Amino acid sequence: MKDIALYPLRFQPIYEYRLWGGRRLGELLSVALPGDGPIGEAWVLSDRDEHPSIVASGPLAGSSLRQLLQHSPERLLGSLSGSFQRFPLLLKFLDVTERLSVQVHPSDAHPELLSAGDSGKDEAWVVIEQGRQARIYAGLQPTATEPVLRQAIASGGVPGQLASFAPHSGDSVFIAAGTVHALRDVVVFEVQQNSDVTFRLYDWNHVDPRTGQPRPLQVEQAMDCIDFGQGAVAARAAVTQQTRPVLRELLVDSDHFDVTRITGQVAFDVGVADAPRVLVGLSGSAQLQHGGVDYPLARGDVLLLPAELGACRCRPDAVVSVLEIALPQAAIRQ
Repeated sequence: MKDIALYPLRFQPIYEYRLWGGRRLGELLSVALPGDGPIGEAWVLSDRDEHPSIVASGPLAGSSLRQLLQHSPERLLGSLSGSFQRFPLLLKFLDVTERLSVQVHPSDAHPELLSAGDSGKDEAWVVIEQGRQARIYAGLQPTATEPVLRQAIASGGVPGQLASFAPHSGDSVFIAAGTVHALRDVVVFEVQQNSDVTFRLYDWNHVDPRTGQPRPLQVEQAMDCIDFGQGAVAARAAVTQQTRPVLRELLVDSDHFDVTRITGQVAFDVGVADAPRVLVGLSGSAQLQHGGVDYPLARGDVLLLPAELGACRCRPDAVVSVLEIALPQAAIRQ
């Protein structure tokens, strides 16, 4: 593996049954959905033991992201290789047709709530599609103190304590650890720290058809890590960084990841030397050029650019919109 030149890496999507899911990811991704039940998640870049991402094409096809990191950490992560034992982000597409459970993730300030090997969990969403009943629940009403929320849980009044808004395609929302949140009738792209710790506070009286039972709640753990001083969370205003030759907009800048949207119809560069980048196709199509080879990048495609590639040229076929996801210096843990 060390003798094989790295290239823009595409991974096989890992589809996950979720009772709140739908079938819209089959229209977004190129790999057919399994079965005919609700699919809520497609894990498109994962260095988790339970869901390892597998390279889909090229000389490294069949290799896992973990194997690549074990054999070539510097080539993949560059200057970040000494800071992470596994890839620090987990990337997914979500199809939330029914309501997602009302939930919260712990921060690093609550190590007693974290599983072995897990970190806290900040995450962000970029809205791909919204249905007629689309809703993003993020944060709490100003009056939702801990006693008020506990009473609402006991009486079934949790929805009245949630802050929410109707999202639109292109909206981005940052969900810091400690934020109570949920989704309804949207397809989103999710960027998060590589952690899978979630505590359900309320589940809309869902019954899992596979078990005939409600799903378990983790009320006490959730209450322990809620940031009650945060208030309502709104969609973020995009920050314009460049208008020509293409439009570059910073959607999310956080301690653990940055998300930039690039839109245009002329060639532009993506990636940097000595650090990895991830590209996500939002609309249109393009050819990503590296080493004399073109790598297609269309809506729903996700490509990991290893650090050793440096900058690559992206040539749109017409107007294209792409996310570029970076690991900022603040994400490095020494």
